[in-house]
Amino acid sequence: MLTIKRDTVVYAMSADNAPAAHAGSGDTILFETMDCFSGQIASEADSLGTLDWDRINPATGPVYIDGAEAGDTLKVEILRIDLAPQAALIESPGSGVTGLWAQEEHTKILPVEGGMVTFNDRVKLPVRAMIGVIGTAPAEGAISTGTPDLHGGNMDCRRIGEGTALYLPVNVPGALLAMGDLHAVMGDGEVCVCGAEIAGEVTVRVTVIKGTPLPLPFLVTADAAMAIYSAPGLDAAAEGATQRMRAFLTDAAGMAPHEAGMLLSLAADLRICQAVDPNKTCRMELPLSVLAQMGYCFP
Repeated sequence: MLTIKRDTVVYAMSADNAPAAHAGSGDTILFETMDCFSGQIASEADSLGTLDWDRINPATGPVYIDGAEAGDTLKVEILRIDLAPQAALIESPGSGVTGLWAQEEHTKILPVEGGMVTFNDRVKLPVRAMIGVIGTAPAEGAISTGTPDLHGGNMDCRRIGEGTALYLPVNVPGALLAMGDLHAVMGDGEVCVCGAEIAGEVTVRVTVIKGTPLPLPFLVTADAAMAIYSAPGLDAAAEGATQRMRAFLTDAAGMAPHEAGMLLSLAADLRICQAVDPNKTCRMELPLSVLAQMGYCFP
C-alpha cells in the first residue's frame, strides 16, 4: 500500500503542485494528515495569536492518479480513518458564527479514547471521524485549502467518513488528490469555525471513472446520496446543492424535471455542511432506498 507522509503537504489545490507520488486506478493509499493547525495547538495555553498562519489547513499530497484525464471522475472510497489521541478546539471573537458573541478566546484540548471525545467533566461525545479537506486540483489557478469549491476542498461535510464514496472532478491530468483537516467529531455548520481538530491517517481506494456521470462533488454513504455545493453565501450554496440533485435525478436517473423537484421536496433533506469558510457549503441528501426503487446503481 502506498503511504503519503504528513510532511508532504500543500496549502492550495493547484495544477502546479508537484505530485508527492503516483498511484493507479484501483490502488489503495494511506494519507498521513496533520490537524488544521499543523500541530501548533498542543495545550490550552496556545491560541490563535501564537499561530503561524502560513501553516493552516495543510492537505497531504497531492497524488497523481495515472490514467485520470480532464473530464473524468475520481471515485475516492474512504476505507478507514485512524485518529490521534487528542484534538484541539478554539472559540474566538470574530471567528465563525459563534464568534459574533464571543467576548474572549478559549482553547480546549479534547482527549480521544475508547471511541469517545471528552468535552468536559460532564460531557462526552461519540467519535464521528470525518475529513474536512479533500479535493483535486481546479482547472485553473490555485484555490486555498481553506476554501471549498467545485473541486472539493474544505467542504467540512461531516458525512465524509469511513465507508463512504466521494466522487470528485478530474480537472487536470492525474487529478492531484490531496486531503487533511480531520475531525474527531463536528456538528453541521461548524459554527465556532472548528470541529475537534485532529491529526490522523486516512486509507482510501481510488478509481478513475471515464466521463462525468454525476454532479460533482457527490457523496454516497450507506444510506444516502448527496449533492454537495459551495458558494459565497448560504442561499446560493443551498440552491446549488438542490439544483445538482435535481439534475442528477433527471439526467442520471431518468426522472421528469417536475417529478424530480417534487420528489426532493418530499424525500430529501437540505443541510448545511459549514457556514464559516470563505465559501459556504450545503448538501442535499436523498435516501438510497428511494433510488433503489428506481433501479439506479452508482458507478
